[in-house]
Amino acid sequence: MADRSSADSGRADGAAHAQAGPEEDGTAPPAEYRTAELARAAGITVRTLRFYRERRLLPPPRREGRIAWYNEHHLNRLRTISALLARGHTLGGIADLIDAFEKGRDAGGAAELLGLESTLVSPWSEETPVRLTPEDLAAHFPDEVTSENLAAALDLGYVAVDGDEVVHVSRRLLDASTALVGEGIPLEAVLEAGRVVREHADAVADLFTNLVRARLFTDVRELSPEDLRRLSEVMDRLRPLAKQVVDVELALAMDRRVRAELESWSRPDGPEEEAGAERQERRGPDGGPGGPEDGEPQGRGG
Repeated sequence: MADRSSADSGRADGAAHAQAGPEEDGTAPPAEYRTAELARAAGITVRTLRFYRERRLLPPPRREGRIAWYNEHHLNRLRTISALLARGHTLGGIADLIDAFEKGRDAGGAAELLGLESTLVSPWSEETPVRLTPEDLAAHFPDEVTSENLAAALDLGYVAVDGDEVVHVSRRLLDASTALVGEGIPLEAVLEAGRVVREHADAVADLFTNLVRARLFTDVRELSPEDLRRLSEVMDRLRPLAKQVVDVELALAMDRRVRAELESWSRPDGPEEEAGAERQERRGPDGGPGGPEDGEPQGRGG
C-alpha cells in the first residue's frame, strides 16, 4: 500500500517537478519522472514498469529519500524494450542483451540493439503516447470506432490496449487523424493512407541507413567503441538533414500534384469533353453515321 500511495501522490508532485522553470543560466532543467509519469510517457502501466525494474531491465533510479526519480535514459530504455518485444524478442533475451552490453560481452550485437538507444531511439522518435478511455476515443472519431478500424489501428501499431484504456503511439498522429476525420474523410481511409505512408517512410528510412552503412561504414563488420562514437555523431548530424530532405521533397511533390490536379479540372478538353468529341467524330459532321462501322462499306463508287 505504501508503494501505491507514494506513486499516486507522486502524480501531483511530479507534475510540479516537470513544470519547473529554467535553470539560472537559461537552460531547461533535465527531464525527470516519477514512477507513474515515466510509465505514462512510455505508454505502459506502473505495474509493468515495476516488473521491468524487478527484472533489472532498467538502471536504478536516482533517489531522494523514498522518492525514485527517472530520467530520459530510463525512458529510452523502456522504448527500446518495447521495440525489441515488437520484433519478437523475449524479456529473457532482452535481459541477456542488456547484461552483455553492460558487461562488455558481445559488444557488437548488443550495442546495435541496446547501446545506441540514446542515439537511435530517443532523438528520432520524439512522439508522446496518449492514454485514452473508450469514451475519449469515441469523442475523437464519432461513429467511426468500429471493430474493423480498431483492428487496422492495432495492426499499424497506432494503438495498443492496456487494461481498460487505449494507448495511442503519438499525440501528433492522433491530432492529425482527428482533423482528417473532422474534414469528412472516413477513418478507414485515413488508416489505409497511414499504412501506405508507413511503407514509403520505411523505404526512405532504409535509403538513409543504407547510405550511412554503405558509404561511411563500408569495412565495419563489428561495432567497436570508437565506431559507436562515430556512428552516434553521424546520426546526430543526419537526423535534421534527413528530416529536411523529406520535408522539402514532400512539399515540392504536393506543389506538383496540386498544380496537375487544378490543370486537369480547368482544361476545356477534360475527360468528358474528349469523350463527347470522339462520339461526334463517329457520327459525322451532319449528325449521321460517319464511319465504316456505322454505314456502308468504304471503297465503292456512287
